[in-house]
Formats: sequence, structure tokens, C-alpha cells
Amino acid sequence: MILTLLFASAMLLISIVLSPLSNRIGMPVLLLFLGVGLLAGQTEMGQLLSADVDSTFLVGHLALAIILLDGGMRTRIETFRVGLKPALSLATFGVVITAALTGLAAHWILDLPLLPALLIGTIISSTDAAAVFALLQNHGLRLNQRVSATLEIESGSNDPMAIFLTIILLELITRETPPGVMEAGLLLVTQLGLGALGGLAGGWLLARLLPRLALQPAFYPLLVTAAGLTVFSLVGLLDGSGFLAIYLMGIQIGNRGLRKLDDILQVHDGLAWLAQLSLFLMLGLLLSPHEKLDYVGEGLALGAVLILFARPLAVFISLWPFGFRWREQVFIAWVGLRGAVPIVLALFPLMADIEHAALFPIIAFIIVTLSLLLQGATLARVARWLKLELPTEPAATHRLSLDWSPAHYHRLMVFELDGEHWTPPRNLQGVRLPPDIVLTAVLRNGQLIPYEPDLKLQSGDQLAVIGEEGAEKPLARLFSSVASIPALKESTFFGAFELNGNVQLQALAQNFGLEIDPALQPLSVAEYIASCLHVPPVEGDRVALGSIQLVVKVLEDGKVSRVGLKF
Repeated sequence: MILTLLFASAMLLISIVLSPLSNRIGMPVLLLFLGVGLLAGQTEMGQLLSADVDSTFLVGHLALAIILLDGGMRTRIETFRVGLKPALSLATFGVVITAALTGLAAHWILDLPLLPALLIGTIISSTDAAAVFALLQNHGLRLNQRVSATLEIESGSNDPMAIFLTIILLELITRETPPGVMEAGLLLVTQLGLGALGGLAGGWLLARLLPRLALQPAFYPLLVTAAGLTVFSLVGLLDGSGFLAIYLMGIQIGNRGLRKLDDILQVHDGLAWLAQLSLFLMLGLLLSPHEKLDYVGEGLALGAVLILFARPLAVFISLWPFGFRWREQVFIAWVGLRGAVPIVLALFPLMADIEHAALFPIIAFIIVTLSLLLQGATLARVARWLKLELPTEPAATHRLSLDWSPAHYHRLMVFELDGEHWTPPRNLQGVRLPPDIVLTAVLRNGQLIPYEPDLKLQSGDQLAVIGEEGAEKPLARLFSSVASIPALKESTFFGAFELNGNVQLQALAQNFGLEIDPALQPLSVAEYIASCLHVPPVEGDRVALGSIQLVVKVLEDGKVSRVGLKF
């Protein structure tokens, strides 16, 4: 027992210490964890642990539940405006199309009977929330909201369809009397219905309960975790989708404006990383023996079909009704990341003890590794090549919630002053600041200086401010900047001129000498952009108008309010 604990903790320690290496060599950190598990599996202790399918199955479910809860709390409800419908299409029709095409390819490549081949296609058809959330966060990519919302909601909601198809195919393989259409339909409705109902009800109840409790601060994140896992387990016992339930529960909690949310998210960030790390280490241990490499060629061939043909075709068909641009569709197709979910699903055939069961986790592991290496490592480069990355927004370097008044929700925010705006030093007299903020102190060269109106601020100062949550963005734009590639500098990306969305095209034509169709001249810039896009606008959308480009810069309540102008 002590040796097992020592071995597990040593693997965690090694993985965490090596994690900075992933950024230097361009390797996704999840793949690093998997590699440590594989190497550890070659030791005597690792080989003793590697055959424990039941433990891996349990840890896999627990880890995925925690990851989905954290991802749900970080999903903003406003992203549903542009991402919900296309994401649901990908999570249902997209999974079915991907599973069918990949399954047919597996039937030919692996020379398997049709049903087991379709089962392999189903197991690897679902994109993985752990991989998507982790890689988007790790790369620091700021994508246009239409793409990021679709990817996040899809990865958090497509597990029920993959699990449903896996269960149906296993029933067809193992039962003498296959399930009929009515039975299959009832299973799907039960999975989705109970998952949605349990998640929404559990999230609503917990969001109502949290403000009424007076607990130690450390108990709030633990309460959210315990409540999430309770709902996950209860829904699963009732044959619903626990994964969908805990994801929806996270969305409910994360969008209620709870005072303790910052503290909860900070702890859950660590829990989610611990879950991912533990899960990938155990998966590496499970798949460690050398004989598992016998199917590398077939696995790579099937992975190529999935990544280069099945996933892109499923994306293009699923997103066709929603007016996505071709660049957006290509990127969404490329970010069909496979992670822990396919390997966890591949344990279902092992537990059902069907023929060829040992093959499923091998193929899933090879495809997951290929996906993380090929897609995960090129995520940022592909986003920039397709021109989907937005300029990074400056933000506070530190923030701390101040729960000192029931009527007000204040934060202590720290901003590091950049060299672009604060060289030479100057004070804030005459500078328009957001209302209801208090500038408290400056940290300069390790020395704490009380703020005074005539204090000259300079590059490198760290300024502490107390104010409402909404003050962070305007303060960050005033005090800080972010280093970025030249094409992503704000003035380059949006253009040197900024217009109000209410400006009429007629006035624009007169000021810039444009030739515009007389029928369009009464339209405002915002109305013209909306008429050209055919989809809800998001920041970064570009529309041509004669010799200029209009770039959406700011939206308010889903409508374009500020527009950049590029020649």
C-alpha cells in the first residue's frame, strides 16, 4: 500500500515538474502526462498497476466529471447566443456521421465484422472536453466567439450521444434479441432528458443554496464538488447522462453571479488539472505493455481517416445550415481533439468481455496520441493561419474578491503598467477613470507607496485598485498592454479608425470617398454588417465595403456598437 502511494505520488510530482517543458517543445501537456504514465508502466510497480481496468474506469469517470464541472462553470451563458445550435448539431448529427464513416473505415482497415468496427468508430467519435478546455487555455488563444463557443459547448455536450451509441452497439453485439427502434429511442431520450433535468435542477438548487450558507471559505469549492458528483451519480443511477448533468450544473453555477465564484474557480482549476493529470497517467499505465504497439500502422491509418476525412465532413454537414465561414469550419474540424473520453469508452467492451475487446483501448490510445501530437501541437499555428485569433485583451495580473458588504461586490485588482503608455512617467490628472473605484497603492521596485493624486506613475509600477467587477476591462486597457505578434496588435487588427455602429453608410461614403449602392446608403454600419453575415455577429467579423473593410470591435446586447475601419 505504501509503495503504491509512493509510486503514484512520484508520478504526479514528475509530471508537474516537467509540465513547463511542454511549452518549450510545443508538446501538449496532456501528452506529457500520458508519456510519463507509459514510461512508468515499464517498471515492475507500473506493470502491476497497469492491468487494473476497474480502477481506471472509476478514475476516468470521476476525472471527467470534475473536468466537465469546471468547464461548465467557465462557460458564459452569453456564448449560447452564437454557439448553442451549431454545437448541438455537432454533438448529435456530427457524432453519428463521424462514428459511421470511421466505423466503415475500421471495417476495411482492421478487417473486423461490421458491428465491432462501428463500435470502434463510435468510441473515437466524441471530442474530449478535457483536451479542448486544457489546450485552448494552455495556448492562451483568444478565438472569435462563434468558434470558441461552438467548440466548448460541443466538447461538453457530445458525450451522451457517444455513450448512447456505444451502449446500443454493445447490446446488438451481446444480446440474442437486439434492441428495437423504440427501445433505442427511449434510451436516448432517457439519457438526454434525465441528464438535462438533473443538471439544471441541481445547478439551480445549489446556486440558491450557496448565498444562504455561512461556511469557512475553503468549504465552498468542496461543497460544489460534492454536490456536482452527487448529481452526476444520481443521474447515472437513473440511467441518465451524468456527464451532461454535471456540465449543465456547472453552467448554472458559473452564471449566477455568486460572490464566492472566484474562490471556487481558483480551487477547481487545480482540481481539474489534478483530474486530467491523474487520468492520463492511469491511461498510460493501462496501455503500457510492449505488445500494445502491434497495431500502430492500422491505428495511424484509421486516425488519418478520422482527422482528415470523417471529422471534416461531419463538421461541414452539421454546420452547413448555420452560415459558418469556411475558415471557421476548417478550424472546428481541426480541433476535433481526442483525449480521455475515447479511452474510457474503450473500457466498455473490455468490461462486457466481447470478442476483440483488447483491440479497442489499443486503437483508442493510438488515435488519442496522434490527435494530441498532430492537432494539439498545431492549434495556435492553424488559428493564426486561418486568421481566427483575436488580439489578446489586457487584464489584471491579480484579482481578489472582497466579500465585505452584502450590497456591493468589490474586487481588489492589480495592474502592471506597461512601457508603451507610461514612458515618460505621468500622473492621472485629467484621465477619465471608471466610476466607483479607489486607487490604493503602488508597488515600485519592491517598495510600497500609498497612492496620491500627484504621484507620477511609470512603466513597471504595479497599481492596486478596488472597484466593481465591470471596471477591470477599462482599467486594464488604460494601464496595461499585452505583447503580441504584429498582426494581432489592436491598431493593426481593427484598423486605425474606429466608428460608432450607428453611423450611416451615406456619411461614411462622403467622408472616405466611397462608391456605395444608393439602396444601401440609408443603412447604419451595424445594419449593413448584420445583413452581410447571415449569422449573429461576433468580435473580429470582417465585411467588405468598397475599398475598405469593416471589422466588428465591440458588441452590446448582441448588436454591433463599435467598428474598426481598415483600408
